[in-house]
Amino acid sequence: MEKIAFFDTKPYDKIYFDKLNKEFEIEYFESRLRPESVRLAEGCKAVCAFVNDDIGEKSINKLADMGVKVLAMRCAGYNNVSLKAAQGRITVVRVPAYSPYAVAEHAIGMILMLNRKLHKAYIRTRDFNFSLNGLIGFDLHGKTAGVIGTGKIGRAFIDICRGFGMKVIANDPYPAENSGIDYVSREEIFRQSDIISLHCPLTSDTKYIINEQALSMMKPETIIVNTSRGKLIDSEALLDALNEKRIGGAALDVYEEETDLFFEDNSDRIVTDEVLSLLVSRPNVLITSHQAFLTNEALQSIAEITLKNLHDFFAGNPLEYEIKYKGDEHHA
Repeated sequence: MEKIAFFDTKPYDKIYFDKLNKEFEIEYFESRLRPESVRLAEGCKAVCAFVNDDIGEKSINKLADMGVKVLAMRCAGYNNVSLKAAQGRITVVRVPAYSPYAVAEHAIGMILMLNRKLHKAYIRTRDFNFSLNGLIGFDLHGKTAGVIGTGKIGRAFIDICRGFGMKVIANDPYPAENSGIDYVSREEIFRQSDIISLHCPLTSDTKYIINEQALSMMKPETIIVNTSRGKLIDSEALLDALNEKRIGGAALDVYEEETDLFFEDNSDRIVTDEVLSLLVSRPNVLITSHQAFLTNEALQSIAEITLKNLHDFFAGNPLEYEIKYKGDEHHA
């Protein structure tokens, strides 16, 4: 029975991996995978990691020297993995799509909450304050949603927007064929959209896709939504635009410096990230802690595909979801 070192473990991870695992010995660690914690994988041929683990060159080299043969990412993103260092030494697999509906629905939920001030209304009524002052939103019906990235999640998001009666425009270097999606330039997305939602991976081409220049093109009422990767947005430029009332608001499930903060309870310590602290304090900003994927269906799918990836690797089967180095790394 092959032994797997499972890093950055949360209680909800164990539920589905323990339920579905029939083949491996899994050793769970709460620690994130980073160069200092690599030693925990001693005696394991496989490592299972998540989005905020530090799997750069240093970690990869240490894992390979210890005899680790496969790195199973239990997520879609892999910008925290040095594929260049892993090339020819450690096989890397991932879960490309677990539940596109989970992420798309969370994005829509954040839009509704931020636009209609539902979070504020909830807090008010718990104090028996039933005033409607300051709770005005706008109809989504008839508004324009600009979607950057039209993979499975982006297309699920588009379907929901159409259900609300929204006009949808999109941008993607690889347009979905026969989808009926109206593809336009990024500049047109920035200029025309009332809602801009990011559903693209983090690459050298998409880092800070929302920057000072992009923000300067937007309408003053535009809401930006990010459920993909934090570094798609230049947070300081976003904060400036919010402070100067050049955009309407931001709904963020990810943040570019989230690694040491998200997924953890930091309520009893002082958070020194000034940009995040200021974003959290803004009344037109809604932040969740990389939560968009968190549904029962998604967690089950993550466990199923991760365990299948590991089974196929050790059985010598073709690897459907292997990631290989292509020379376009904008990460670890």
